Amino acid sequence: MKIAILGTRGIPNYYGGFEQFAEFFSVYLVEKGHEVYCYNSHNHPFQEKDFHGVHIIHQRDPEYKYGTFGQFIYDYNCIIDARKRDFDIILQLGYTSNSVWFFLLPKKSIIITNMDGLEWKRSKYSRPVQQFLKFAERLAAISSDYLVSDSIGIQKFLKEKYRKESTYIAYGAHPFNEPNEAFLEKYDVQKGNYNMIMARFEPENNFEMVLDGVATNDDKTPILVIGNHNTKHGEYLKNKYKLQANIRFIGAVYNLEHLNNLRYFSNIYFHGHSVGGTNPSLLEAMSSQALIAAHNNDFNRGILKDNAFYFSNSVEVKNILQTIKKNDNLQLVQNNHQAIVNDFNWEKINGEYLQLFEECFSKSDKRKQRK
Repeated sequence: MKIAILGTRGIPNYYGGFEQFAEFFSVYLVEKGHEVYCYNSHNHPFQEKDFHGVHIIHQRDPEYKYGTFGQFIYDYNCIIDARKRDFDIILQLGYTSNSVWFFLLPKKSIIITNMDGLEWKRSKYSRPVQQFLKFAERLAAISSDYLVSDSIGIQKFLKEKYRKESTYIAYGAHPFNEPNEAFLEKYDVQKGNYNMIMARFEPENNFEMVLDGVATNDDKTPILVIGNHNTKHGEYLKNKYKLQANIRFIGAVYNLEHLNNLRYFSNIYFHGHSVGGTNPSLLEAMSSQALIAAHNNDFNRGILKDNAFYFSNSVEVKNILQTIKKNDNLQLVQNNHQAIVNDFNWEKINGEYLQLFEECFSKSDKRKQRK
């Protein structure tokens, strides 16, 4: 098959979850004998035309100049280029800035869209933007030939909202099995004697709920707050907790080896995400053998099941901090790690995507006749 991947900044990954998936999946497809093209921003750090056999197509991306509006132009440029190339399948990762161009997509290509999370629920967006995102979501849902949901919650939502079936395929992670306590020295913490939370600084990731629980707890065990805090919400939180010496805003950490070890040796890893599908950082925490306390919602429960502690407010966070120790709950840790090995490993995830592609491709002649 001749396959294109649209909707990311490009590969190799320098940005986020979809880029990471695109990198792993595109190389996997090449290894399976398919002809694969991935669209990259023109200013992506990787400027070669080939990445482990994947054809890289750079397209003009003015996001650096125009902000979010530039993403729409970039996606437009990618779609216009795709019209020239006779792809069998176009995989769209997300819909935020590309679904408005659905009418320009090549008619004979099979369009498969990963619907991402419920972007319009994010509180960082103004009401008009949220309304637009609902519109964009609807366009993607009704115009794509096939949909992919990366969580059971998203799959259920698409069925109820748009009466559209979707294929559930989760995100992936690599199992972590080589802890090294030496990495802790850099962060001034000791094995089992600190907690952590890591996310983008957005209200729906519930930093404030978790940190309120920390601040009202008499025990002053350190908590590492990881992420780029130079944002409006980040500044608000740093100011609110500036007198809490055990709440340490350490900034973003991109070194995966450091993150894996921090998660592995922590007492409790708080996962506050409440919007979206399968969050990559949650799977990475599972793979790192962290003991997880997660915000109580369908997305998190769909992945963690009974192998985590859940909270819905700061009082419940405080109670978890006062009563829960990792060493008393190693079976939950092992169950989550085994879930990565069995259910969320990249080989399995890539195989499920390829199986979907092959099933869709086998039906393509009928679709082309309809066109």
